Amino acid sequence: MSAETTPLTTDTAPSEKNKFLIAAVNGTAVYVVTYYFISALHQFAKIALSHRFSLRGSWDPSKIVYTMADGEWWRLAIIAINGIGPVVCLLAGFAAFQWYWRRARAKRGVFKLVLIWAAFHGFNAFFGALLADTFTQSGFWYVPSWVFELGNVVNVLLALVAGIIQLALGYFAAIPFLQAHDSKTVMRYQHRQRMVLSTLIIPWAVGSVLIMLAKLPYINIQEVLRLVMMGLLVTPTALGCMNELFESTVRKPQPTDFTWGYIVLGILMAASWYMFLSPPVHFG
Repeated sequence: MSAETTPLTTDTAPSEKNKFLIAAVNGTAVYVVTYYFISALHQFAKIALSHRFSLRGSWDPSKIVYTMADGEWWRLAIIAINGIGPVVCLLAGFAAFQWYWRRARAKRGVFKLVLIWAAFHGFNAFFGALLADTFTQSGFWYVPSWVFELGNVVNVLLALVAGIIQLALGYFAAIPFLQAHDSKTVMRYQHRQRMVLSTLIIPWAVGSVLIMLAKLPYINIQEVLRLVMMGLLVTPTALGCMNELFESTVRKPQPTDFTWGYIVLGILMAASWYMFLSPPVHFG
């Protein structure tokens, strides 16, 4: 056992029920905050490249739509515009996980959970997006379609490979995800089902619904499917957590309490995003 961790002992206040409720609320807030952060990276990168290529379109809370005829596009622009966002997000996800694993996981506090969810969203914006966009034949689907030009069968196979990679990442993320939590009560193996429900399933399900509601009436099927594809990360992580006996946490963890900073930040980010992009912003 490392010097940074300590076995769990009896923990009585606040009550166990309240601690799982707090974990669910905090996890949902962090899920929303990190989603908007990764989404902002995705769309800012796409907008910046659109200006570089002098493309025309509009930007609303859920998507970027181009108002250009098919003949105005060229191969490099199609590949770059649809690929830049997922690539930036993948790099951001990898950087977040490296930061967590190398520097944050032995420290106390909620920030390490922020890094884990940022990594999840970053990976989902690449692997999950490829699978989701293949269903709608839009967005990231255009990249393999125009890079390889081998027909939709190859595109579907690549999407399935992306889905398998997402599942594998979720399974191997179980231990890192467990290490991102401080509460001794939440981390007890006897509470593992409640822990998985309150820290993984509820944040993903409730957080995704809140994001969809916050973007009405602009939310589109592409973004909905991408949020659903997060389940390919969350589900194997949940199963992995259920199978792991690991239940240690950091020494002197912070008291279990609502992280009002992230709760307020999530609300402000959602409101600001909507106010800035509604009505849609035109460019080009």
